[in-house]
Amino acid sequence: MQSSQEFVKSVNSFSEIPKFQLPEIVLCGRSNVGKSSFINSLFNKKNLAKISSTPGKTRSLNFYLIDKKYYLVDMPGFGYAKISKTEKLRWANIINEYLNNSKNILAVFHLIDARHEPTKLDIDLHSFIKSLGINLLTVLTKIDKLKQSEIALQKKEIVKFFPELINNDNYFLYSSITGLGKNEVLKKIKSLFII
Repeated sequence: MQSSQEFVKSVNSFSEIPKFQLPEIVLCGRSNVGKSSFINSLFNKKNLAKISSTPGKTRSLNFYLIDKKYYLVDMPGFGYAKISKTEKLRWANIINEYLNNSKNILAVFHLIDARHEPTKLDIDLHSFIKSLGINLLTVLTKIDKLKQSEIALQKKEIVKFFPELINNDNYFLYSSITGLGKNEVLKKIKSLFII
């Protein structure tokens, strides 16, 4: 069966989320971690998510309807210095309200740039999502920019920060360029619907 994906809406408060209730799979991560590229490569759709040269461009919760079965929800990227404190606080409030109140979240994919260690913001977000009891999955993006020896090192390093991570179970290596990890992520998403 042909897969279908469509952008539904951007929302700026919990009251604006789509009225048609479906399971939700959430994406979060620092600005410039490659969330838009991740979405586009995952579904082979070049312009499903708009890719900007300006980090921090996503300033709302973006809802995408996938196969008329679930929503993929792209949260605002965090940690971008050029955004005002007021704007950062507004984003934090939206994210906090959404994660605390949505009853439809199946899992959160936390995207981390494989070239760098997780930041304090990454670590805090990881802890916060786990504290809510939400199924948390980690994706190391831009893996194509690392040499094989660096990938091996990064696989060891990420477990130092998050000891519960198991490769291809609750964390994945991913490249939007080469497609590495795509099948594993799609398989994981599919498994979330099997009770």
